[in-house]
Amino acid sequence: MEIRGEKIGAFRPFVTIATMPLIEARRLTKTFHSGQSAFGMGAATQVRAVNDVSLAIAAGETLGLVGESGSGKSTLGRMLLRLVEADSGEVYFDGHDVLRADGAELRRLRRDMQIIFQDPFGSLDPRMTVEQIVCEPRAIHGSESRKGRRERAAEVMRAVGLDASGLGRYPHEFSGGQRQRIGIARALVLRPRFIVADEPVSALDVSVGAQIVNLLKQLQREFSLTYLFISHSMPIVRYLANRIAVMQRGELVEVGTTEQITTAPRHPYTRTLLEATPEIEFSER
Repeated sequence: MEIRGEKIGAFRPFVTIATMPLIEARRLTKTFHSGQSAFGMGAATQVRAVNDVSLAIAAGETLGLVGESGSGKSTLGRMLLRLVEADSGEVYFDGHDVLRADGAELRRLRRDMQIIFQDPFGSLDPRMTVEQIVCEPRAIHGSESRKGRRERAAEVMRAVGLDASGLGRYPHEFSGGQRQRIGIARALVLRPRFIVADEPVSALDVSVGAQIVNLLKQLQREFSLTYLFISHSMPIVRYLANRIAVMQRGELVEVGTTEQITTAPRHPYTRTLLEATPEIEFSER
């Protein structure tokens, strides 16, 4: 797997990072409840997906969030965007209370906070053209003409490495990597400041995933983006992130700089993740 000329263990900040957090979560908790069966058999159960989690991400930073499947990573990312409602806790974006926002304020905040989904096949509506998919956020949030939306869609298509001539085509006409680029274009079209990238390369093969990781790094520079990058892959997070947060069973067990987490981890679970990590060299093609 090759990514831009660095060994996977190398840590080198690539953007200027502000000291004040752009987004901050305080003591977030989420419990999911499963009911009885249709025949009234079986007891209801509770799963604490996120348990008293606090974190902060500075403007221009990439925070990598790692952990095994089922550790609560995706739920936490969606809670920051209010795609999943928290049971308790607080979320602040640029000083604004996300969980209490409603109406026009919530709409404004959501322009600045977007998500890239894991599945490039299931996250794009097969009945919509690429133009409709990419333009939809601007149609919802703005009043510009269709021509204006199309021009903006063409711009972000080129930014993610796709030709604007593809706007009239449908998702099934593209490969998995191209579909993920379309998903990234959709996330970029509102010019957000913060993006949750939820396992964006886990459904792709290794070489295509490497291209997407490089693209995300490039776009961060070009669009001044802040990322929460969610992954179960320590090598990719180690390459991308300025800091790493390790999540286990709904709790953050360790947070630190990429260098500290990968060379001197304190928590046994972090050490276990690192020991299970293959040595991969990322280099530029």
